[in-house]
Amino acid sequence: MLLSKSDVHLSKVAVIGRPNVGKSTLFNILTDSRKSVVKNERGVTRDIIVETASVWGKNYDLIDTGGITEAHDTFSKLIREQVTEFLETVDLLIAVVDGRDGLVPEDREILKIAKSSGKPFLLVANKIDRQHEEDMRTAEFYEFGEDVIGASFEQRRGLAEIMEWIHKNLPEQTSGRLEGLSIAIVGKPNVGKSSLVNALLGEDRMLVSDIAGTTIDAVDTPFLYNERQYLLVDTAGLRKSARREDGLEIISAFKSHESIRKADLILLVVDGTVGPTDQDARIMQTILEDHKTVILVANKSDLGRKEVSDYRKTFQEQVERTFHFFTDVPVVFTSATTGTGLLDLLKKVEWVREKFETRIPTSQLNDFFFETIRKAPAPVYGVKDVKFYYLTQTNQTPPSFIAFANSPDGVDNSYRRFIIKNMKEKFDLWGLPIRIFVMRNRGGSEK
Repeated sequence: MLLSKSDVHLSKVAVIGRPNVGKSTLFNILTDSRKSVVKNERGVTRDIIVETASVWGKNYDLIDTGGITEAHDTFSKLIREQVTEFLETVDLLIAVVDGRDGLVPEDREILKIAKSSGKPFLLVANKIDRQHEEDMRTAEFYEFGEDVIGASFEQRRGLAEIMEWIHKNLPEQTSGRLEGLSIAIVGKPNVGKSSLVNALLGEDRMLVSDIAGTTIDAVDTPFLYNERQYLLVDTAGLRKSARREDGLEIISAFKSHESIRKADLILLVVDGTVGPTDQDARIMQTILEDHKTVILVANKSDLGRKEVSDYRKTFQEQVERTFHFFTDVPVVFTSATTGTGLLDLLKKVEWVREKFETRIPTSQLNDFFFETIRKAPAPVYGVKDVKFYYLTQTNQTPPSFIAFANSPDGVDNSYRRFIIKNMKEKFDLWGLPIRIFVMRNRGGSEK
């Protein structure tokens, strides 16, 4: 059963520290965003910024706080009061300091605040660019606890340890009953998204026009199919940034991206007479970056069959070229005008729903895993081979997995793709954007 967004309580993880120590850089890395402004200037972050993040199958809200400072100007006092009061509502704290500066009085005061909160907190000494200096630079911070990590956010060093700490301290998440699978319909303007919604619902709920960009707001409409509830979301067409001519289109694009992020399943609609384009590929990449299951809908296929000989084969070849990074995306051919293909689309939605709820027993996963990694040489990290210990599935949908190894940084994307390809073949998971995280083995031997 999928998680109902409204019934899941997400733990709150706050990043605190004085100005210009790298809080916003860490926030942007962990949330894979540019929501926090990063600039080499004291006090750039002034508001509390919240973004949902995920670590190895667990979701949480990450909070970037305003820089705490002992300066006596009115603004700094407000930040300090705001952050101190706010910490009462969070679950975990990450205190960031500048490892090059060492323990300064402002840091000491901030760490006292963190410790007195009674919340689990991790102390991260950033800007330690040379690994051999880490022990020396972090030594004086251990008076505040054992959880101290030396890091360099710019070099992406120490991030695995930070994510491990977050994952370890996050509670298991609970869920309520899903009331409806949320399906977002996205695509470029004028590919027939609203017409497709109307055809599926059997009534004219959406404004349909030949003018590109008629739909501005994302509109949620519930419906039933085979006694199962669904929530259909029609969104504004996504265009290239350079073609967004006014503020209204920029807001519409933002809402479309928000719909992708919040939905359980995405229908990417393309014009079947044109085939997938580079812009469709960018939209697909956005969908996959949010780890969403997607079905490619070739709309206007009635016209495509008239205009192109061997239409389906030609279209599939375009799919493999344009979506070379996800060639096994499920494809359905429809015509919102004639109604053809709509039943096929609904059946494919049910098929995908069953697929991305797949749970694989750990014993079967590990039998597969060790059989598979024997087929290819182990990755090398430094001078040592990467050694794998075991594989387990997370609670995420679509399926995600954690592989435990001695050197996670040594497992590159090509090796992940190798494992994923074999996993899709073994467990019949074609069409799903599977992810594999690699985590350092906790307490495991490296014999």
